[in-house]
Amino acid sequence: MTVKTLERQDVVDFLYKEAKLLDEWKLKEWAALFTEDGTYKIPPLGEPDANPNESIFFVHDNRARLQERAERLLKKEAHVEYPHSTTTRNYHNILVHNLEADVISVECNFTTHRSKREVVDTFIGKAEYEIVHDNDQLAIKSKKVTINLDSLRPHGKISLIL
Repeated sequence: MTVKTLERQDVVDFLYKEAKLLDEWKLKEWAALFTEDGTYKIPPLGEPDANPNESIFFVHDNRARLQERAERLLKKEAHVEYPHSTTTRNYHNILVHNLEADVISVECNFTTHRSKREVVDTFIGKAEYEIVHDNDQLAIKSKKVTINLDSLRPHGKISLIL
């Protein structure tokens, strides 16, 4: 029996899989990419190292809350995202650290284009991941999204998963 060695491209492909699930609004499948103790965070603009006990985050979800967020956004009652926006995500400048460690660190820049009701919004920023490799599966232990915008204008809100 041979054991496949995890390579950088496996991690990059995993991130592309995540982007595809989000663009296709397969949010339950996206939530399933996280470990049971997984977290998803979006700190306040201009405060990437903010403490969630002292600052209000746009998102600060544990695994159960991110699952609930995914399910809620898929319902018609989520008026801000029904019908769903059309999104195109691009991950670039992907750096994979500690490929041989128990927890792989990944950072990348991202661009998310969102189109809805003839308006296109663009979110840009940096995503930082902690990814674990277990039983030949990759899973997200944590995802932190830092938005690199001065303000959310003209968007005014974050109604989708970045």
